[in-house]
Parts: sequence; structure tokens; C-alpha cells
Amino acid sequence: MENTNSLLSLSGKLLLNVKLNQTTLIEEQKLRNISIMELHHQLNTDDAKKTFWINIYNAYFQILSNREKLHRKTIFTKKIIVIAQTRFSLDDIEHGILRKYRWKWSFGYLPNPFTSVLIRNLAVQKLDYRIHFALNCGAKSCPPIAFYTLEKLDKQLNDAMHSFIVSETAIDMNNKTITTSKLLHWYRGDFGGTSGIKKILQHVLELQFNTYKLSFNEYSWETHLENYS
Repeated sequence: MENTNSLLSLSGKLLLNVKLNQTTLIEEQKLRNISIMELHHQLNTDDAKKTFWINIYNAYFQILSNREKLHRKTIFTKKIIVIAQTRFSLDDIEHGILRKYRWKWSFGYLPNPFTSVLIRNLAVQKLDYRIHFALNCGAKSCPPIAFYTLEKLDKQLNDAMHSFIVSETAIDMNNKTITTSKLLHWYRGDFGGTSGIKKILQHVLELQFNTYKLSFNEYSWETHLENYS
């Protein structure tokens, strides 16, 4: 395990063992036993937080699906992930920590007033909309699972965004419409609203869509586990 940041290495090792269908009990035990103080100490930047929690989310979604046999919607809300002697849910990780305690049902526009002090203290300082292209919730329309590292995080998130948007977006130049993933609609506040979504699409696809109408694909919730990139 790397000495530079053992927690980040641990999150990657956990995800690797999940992918290889090997036991994760040692990694889970280490995550349980770490102190909250050490969690704060090692995850002391937004990049470290994103690296760790993205890997943890993607690993535990597979664990909760395959080993614990949890399904939608319980799989997101059940506080069964134990890290630093504290119980977290997948929702705690995604909406609390990685989305800076946005309320799940507010399209990204409102904070959750019931967020605990612990989650607020663990959360990123600035929401990075690219995390939506990195989190996999076991559905066919979800982005694939990648292994994130601190050193390459920015490039990896950009690559994930580019790959997902290119694969999910269709352009009808005759009718001046652009259709993309419903993921961007559900969290449109994270992306800066309709104008922000268009700017992101223009940046990735290197085309101008100012006069185009924006629409969204239906999201397939068909189960698709173990979708690794």
C-alpha cells in the first residue's frame, strides 16, 4: 500500500477486489477501524475526497447488490457502509459528500437542511459536476466504472465526461435539437441549468448549440452490474 495516502490506495484496492470477485473483508475491516480524525486528515482536499468516495461508492454498490442483495430504492438509503466506525448510505456519499449536501430531489438547486454536521464536514468544498459521469448505480444507462487515482483524477474525470456525453448525445441538425442523457436533466442545477448543460455539450462535442432545443433520453434502469470501463 502506498505511504503517500493509504486511504486512497485502500479505496482502489477495495474496488479492484470487487472487480476480480475476490474477498473484500480485509479492506472493509481497515475502513471500519480508521478514526474520523484520520479520515479528515487524509481526505484534506477536494481531489482526495472525490478520488476516495467515488471508488468507495462504486465498490459498495456492487457489494450491496451482490452480497447484501439490496435493490432499488433501499440500496441507496440503507446506512450499511461502515467507515471510521460510522454508518453511511450510498445517498450520504453521493448527495451528501460528493454533491456538497444537495437535496436529492431538487434538481441540484437546494441544499438538504437535514444534513448532519459530520456529512457537512466531510463534504467537498466545491461541487464538481463531473462526478455524475463517474458514479455507477448498476443501471444500463449509468456511466461505466473506472478506477480513480489522485494523480490522474482531473484527466480521468474529463475522459469520463467526454466518453459518456459522446455516447449518450444525438444531434438533429435539420430540426435543431440535441438529445442527451436524462442524468443531466435530473441534476441540472449541478451543471448550471439549461445554459450550463449546452455549454458543456458544446465544449465536449466542439459544436455550437445556442439555437438548438435540448431534450433528454429515457433512462434505462435495467440492471447492468459489473460494467467496468
